[in-house]
Amino acid sequence: MKVIVTVVEKITSEAHIDIPDGLNKSAIKQHIVDRYNTGEMSTDMNIFQVDFESINAQIVKEHSTKSA
Repeated sequence: MKVIVTVVEKITSEAHIDIPDGLNKSAIKQHIVDRYNTGEMSTDMNIFQVDFESINAQIVKEHSTKSA
């Protein structure tokens, strides 16, 4: 029997980064987005928490490949 199992989890990651002093709220947001988009922040991201949301299992009928 073949079963396809789908697990949905919400992963919360945390990064501690340095941001230049003197930036306003908008500039801070842009700095963070830019670091994330360029991939610079991905090495700093550590999994902080994983929340289980759902699990689903679907039984798949296997087709016989035997000749009669």
